[in-house]
Amino acid sequence: MSGRAVLRQGDTESPDPGAKKTAAGRRAVPSAGKGAGAGGVSLANTPSEHEEQVSLFRWADFAVRRYPELELMHAIPNGGHRNKVTAAKLKAEGVKAGVPDVFLPVPRGQWHGLYIEMKTRTGRVRENQAQWLRRLHGQGYQVAVCRNWYAAKTLIEDYMESKT
Repeated sequence: MSGRAVLRQGDTESPDPGAKKTAAGRRAVPSAGKGAGAGGVSLANTPSEHEEQVSLFRWADFAVRRYPELELMHAIPNGGHRNKVTAAKLKAEGVKAGVPDVFLPVPRGQWHGLYIEMKTRTGRVRENQAQWLRRLHGQGYQVAVCRNWYAAKTLIEDYMESKT
């Protein structure tokens, strides 16, 4: 696992993409290093969205023994900075801005599958992302914004265990 991934619970936002963000989703982590005064906080040791997502997929590689369907979980690499030529090619191939980062195409209960938008503790959900989450939810998919890999892991476990 990434040495910087911090095991924190409770950092999943409401599956209702229209819901207000919780205060827990905006806390900085206490700093043990330089740069923060006594009792101060620093974002310097906060894992990036990339690191959190890598940690999630490392967990999934391990958890596939318990949940074989995790073999189907995949990332949707719509984000990131690209040069104009690459961006134009990807757009022509059907890449669309705002699509959530992770998809688990496994039905459970009323849901056709699970979409997860990964964000850092301070990351913001852009309007086009919120629109995608609302539209996917309306089409029968469970959706969530997760602020760390552990929250996404917990969500996936709950989803996989649900029968209704």
